[in-house]
Amino acid sequence: MEYEIDDLDRQIIKLLSKDGRRPFADIANRLEVTEKTIRSRYRNLIEKDILNVVGVINPIAVGLKTGAIILIKSPPIKITSVIDKLKEIKKIRYITLVSGDYPILVQIAVPDHEKIVAVLEEIALIPDVTEYNAILQLEVHKNTFEYI
Repeated sequence: MEYEIDDLDRQIIKLLSKDGRRPFADIANRLEVTEKTIRSRYRNLIEKDILNVVGVINPIAVGLKTGAIILIKSPPIKITSVIDKLKEIKKIRYITLVSGDYPILVQIAVPDHEKIVAVLEEIALIPDVTEYNAILQLEVHKNTFEYI
C-alpha cells in the first residue's frame, strides 16, 4: 500500500527543506506537537523513501560558477545506453528524459566555459549521440529544494 503524506508530514518536509539540520524540538514547537511525534514522522518519511536529508553545496561558493543545460538526441532504441554513459561523466549533475526532439536533458555546473566545452566533447564521443544543443545558464534566479 502506498503511503500518503498528510498535512503534518508536509509541514515537517517544508521546514526540513529549508534547514535539514533543524532540531526536532524546534520543529515540534513550531508545529505544536510533541518531539516524539516529529521523531516518529521523520523516521517514517525516511523509511518510506519519501524524504532524504543531505548536505547541499552552494556551487558558486566552491568555484562552480558556470552552468549549462544540454539537450541530447539519440535513436529511441539507444536512449538507455546513452544515459548509462552520461551517468559516468562526473560533471553531469542531473539527467532526465523529456518530450520533444531532444529526449535527454542533462545539467552541469563547472568552473568556467572551457569545462563546458570539455563536457560537450565527452558527450560527443558517446556512441549513438546524434546531436546535442547546449544552453548556457547566464543567471540563476531561483534554486530551491522545496517541492511541497
